[in-house]
Amino acid sequence: MTTPGSIESDLSEQLRNAALAHNTRIAYEKGWRCYSDYCQRQGVEPLDATPEEVAEFFIEIATQPSPASGKILSLGTLALYRSAINRQFVDTNRTSPAAHSKVASVLKGLARLRGGTTRQVKALREHHIAAMLRICPDTLIGRRDAAFLAIGFAAALRRSELCNLKVTDIEWVQEGLLKDSHLGIVLHIRKSKTDQFGTGQKVAVPDGKKIRPVARLRVWLQQSGIQNGYLFQSMRKNGSLTGSPLHHTDIPRLVKRYAAAIGLEAKEFSAHSLRAGFVTSAAAHHARLDKIMEITRHSNPATVLKYIRDADAFTDHAGAAFL
Repeated sequence: MTTPGSIESDLSEQLRNAALAHNTRIAYEKGWRCYSDYCQRQGVEPLDATPEEVAEFFIEIATQPSPASGKILSLGTLALYRSAINRQFVDTNRTSPAAHSKVASVLKGLARLRGGTTRQVKALREHHIAAMLRICPDTLIGRRDAAFLAIGFAAALRRSELCNLKVTDIEWVQEGLLKDSHLGIVLHIRKSKTDQFGTGQKVAVPDGKKIRPVARLRVWLQQSGIQNGYLFQSMRKNGSLTGSPLHHTDIPRLVKRYAAAIGLEAKEFSAHSLRAGFVTSAAAHHARLDKIMEITRHSNPATVLKYIRDADAFTDHAGAAFL
């Protein structure tokens, strides 16, 4: 029998879950499961663990290969798992041992031993994207891949934004009355990492002369016959559409595949390479900071300036006149 107390509890759980992005919630669940499994092996109740026991957990997963992948977890994953543990303790009104200074010191020490901070993937510049587009196969899947690579780069989209785009999120901008004379599109980003409440953001995408994102999107829509639903859909081996969006793991997988196909080291690139690539390319072509931020929708200029410094490392170099 459902009681008022259980209804309130269920509602509270739903509200807590709604506060997190879907992918973040999945990652938190994975992190907590990893921590709980460790505690079970050690004979420790997860919510009764001490800071020292949590620190030992991080030392183990940071120095021993994951049973699932056979790889050492990245520093970014460690930070994510720490957040997952903190959240569970906060949700139960307990002080989190993962927030203790002893755990912070261990994580800092692990970062120093590895010789750096969290891994930063490389940016895909405009010439990389152009090379990828040239080798997209002349198939329906190839048309889809070309469209999502071009749009993802041109609009500096996050992978969750790429996956969630729908046909109704595209506003075609036309010149005159000719139906096919599109100057560009405006993408309506209904929800994103920095807009969790779904206020909505808009990104203008011109067709351009090299990447041609609008033209490639138009070809994809025409050949796929998609008139509603998700813009970039997963496809069966026979080339038919599933109606479901590309999974968030499909984007990095496809980016890596095309990166390898043009001679790049696949492991150095991910879905974020499209977004980072736009910023780096724009900076290299001397675009204004405020205009770059219009596309990326960054709220903190310091984040964008990091990419600009990378792109301008050799421009007006201090030693150019005497080295």
